Amino acid sequence: MTPTRQTHPDDVVPSTLDKAADENFPVAPFFLPRAWREDLMAVYGYARLVDDIGDGDLAPGGADARHLGLDPAGAEDRLAMLDAFETDLHRVFDASGDGPRHPLLRALRPTVRRCALTPEPFLGLIEANRQDQKVRRYGTYDELLAYCELSANPVGRLVLQITGTASPERVRRSDAVCTALQIVEHLQDVTEDLGRDRIYLPADDMARFHVTEADLASPSGGASVRSLVAYEAERARELLNEGTPLVGSVHGRLKLLLAGFVGGGRAALTAIAAAGFDVLPGPPKPTKPSLLREVGVVLRRARREG
Repeated sequence: MTPTRQTHPDDVVPSTLDKAADENFPVAPFFLPRAWREDLMAVYGYARLVDDIGDGDLAPGGADARHLGLDPAGAEDRLAMLDAFETDLHRVFDASGDGPRHPLLRALRPTVRRCALTPEPFLGLIEANRQDQKVRRYGTYDELLAYCELSANPVGRLVLQITGTASPERVRRSDAVCTALQIVEHLQDVTEDLGRDRIYLPADDMARFHVTEADLASPSGGASVRSLVAYEAERARELLNEGTPLVGSVHGRLKLLLAGFVGGGRAALTAIAAAGFDVLPGPPKPTKPSLLREVGVVLRRARREG
C-alpha cells in the first residue's frame, strides 16, 4: 500500500510527506478516491510537521522557521515555533486574509474548506506538542490517556470528517484505535523517547514491575522491562479490539482504509511480541506480509460482527 506522493516547489513539503512511508499503517493508499488521498495527505503533512517541530526533527536550513516568519536561527525554540505555527494555522480558517505562509498549511486550506473542518483537532495536536516540551513523565495510565486525547485522537476524528462518516459512536471507536496506535508507537520508541528525556510508560506501572529509568537506558530489556512492555502492549491490544467495530460500521474503500489502521497496530504489536517484548535495542517493525495478514483478520472479524 503505497502512500500518495505530491509535488511541491518547496523541498520542505516532500521531505515531510515522505515520512508517511515509515508509519505502522497506510496513510493514503492508492485504492482511495483521489480527493480523499489528497485530503488525507494534507492532514498527515500537518500532523507530521507539528510533531517534527515538537521533537526538534525539522529539516536543516531553517526553511520552516522562515515560512513562519521567524529567524531560522530561532528554529530550535520549539515553543516559539509552535506559537508561530498556531498563528499560521488560524490563517487557514480566516477567509478574509491572504492565507497561511507555510506551504503545508497552504496545502491544508482546500481540505479545510472542502470538508468543513474546524480548528479544534488541529489545535489539539499543537497543544500535545506544547505538552511534550513541559511534561516528560506520566504518573498514571489515565494521565497518558489524556495526552493521547490531544496527540492522537484528533487525527482519527479528522479522517471521519474528511470521509463524511463521523458520528458519536464512530468517534468513540476511532478514539480507542488512535489511542492504541499512540501507545504502540510509544512502546516501539522507548529508547528514542528516553534520548529526548521523555518517558511515556506510566510511573505507577514502572513501579509495579520494578522498572527504573536506568533499566530503560540499558542496551536490552531485562525480565522486568519485558513484562512491563507486555502489559502495556496488552492494554493497546484491548483498545484496538474496542475500536475494531468501527471497521464494520463503514463500507467500501473506507472499510479497507480503517482496517489498515487497525491491522497496522496489530501487526506492530505482533512485531513487539516476536522481539520478546524487548524494545530497547530498537523499534520492532511489522513486515508487509504481517500487515496484510492482520488487515485480513480485521476484515474477517468486521464481517462476522457486522
